[in-house]
Amino acid sequence: MNARDATPRQPAKRRWPRWLRRRPMELLACTVIAAGLLMMLQPFAMALYTASFVTTLSGTVLFMVVSRFPD
Repeated sequence: MNARDATPRQPAKRRWPRWLRRRPMELLACTVIAAGLLMMLQPFAMALYTASFVTTLSGTVLFMVVSRFPD
């Protein structure tokens, strides 16, 4: 038994798809948050104002999940 056999084998690193990495998904989450804030601050359509809280909340949750993704 040599030293090479005694070391455990490392699993092969699988790479995530490029669109599923942290930076593009964080940009998407920030865009959703910004859209929600713009929807909340506009004075024209009540339907946009009504959906703004859910949009901002979903962008915030998306950002919290995406911050755990690999670089």
